[in-house]
Amino acid sequence: MIRLLSLALLLAFWQGAALFSDPRRLPGPLPVFEAIVHEAESGALFTNLAATLARVAAAFLLAMSLGAALGYAMGRRPALDRLFDPWLVILLNLPALVVIVLAYLWAGLTEAAAVGAVALNKLPNAIVVMREGVRALDHELDEMAEVFRLRPAARLRHIVLPQLAPYIAAATRSGLSLVWKIVLVVELIGRSNGVGFEINMAFQLFDVRLLLAYAIPFVLLMLAVETLLVQPFERHVSRWRRRPARGQGLA
Repeated sequence: MIRLLSLALLLAFWQGAALFSDPRRLPGPLPVFEAIVHEAESGALFTNLAATLARVAAAFLLAMSLGAALGYAMGRRPALDRLFDPWLVILLNLPALVVIVLAYLWAGLTEAAAVGAVALNKLPNAIVVMREGVRALDHELDEMAEVFRLRPAARLRHIVLPQLAPYIAAATRSGLSLVWKIVLVVELIGRSNGVGFEINMAFQLFDVRLLLAYAIPFVLLMLAVETLLVQPFERHVSRWRRRPARGQGLA
């Protein structure tokens, strides 16, 4: 209920600001809604949303799979960690725009370059989170697995993954929010479709109504993914954690 009231307040604030502004600079909610309906009826909205979502999914899966593998290796092998840690620091501090421009210059304005640039921007973040998770693994459980001579697959399933699950969930949540923002930049610079491309076209035409007509549905879609998929997954994998006892210390 509070969230609905908050959204209603935001819409009211938007409408109030639009009344005192130039409609070309800040259109009200109704004209933007009409633009969304128009783009949806023409099919352009769904086509561009699908193109952007495909890039988000491809870059996210690529970054998470590579990041999990490299983070696990660096967390388990101190020598490997010392060898590649400077690379990690460089990637963490390299601006996303530099990576995107270099990818387009080296590989051309291709789909592979776009997805690769986004994945490379997310990769160091995934590595760091997974490496910290591996460092926090319980060594006594490793010793127990040795005593019971668990096979590598069984050890991974019953010992390692349950302990890493909260870190995987954290990397998923932070990574998704980072990836979709970078995908828009990649599309704005070098793709011929997608939400970022349409936002660039709206900017060229100084059409704020069209810009918001593409930005708002995409943000709502990402919020739906976060609410319906990422948060339930995070709660599921963290359900074993102890919660603070209510009323403790009040006696």
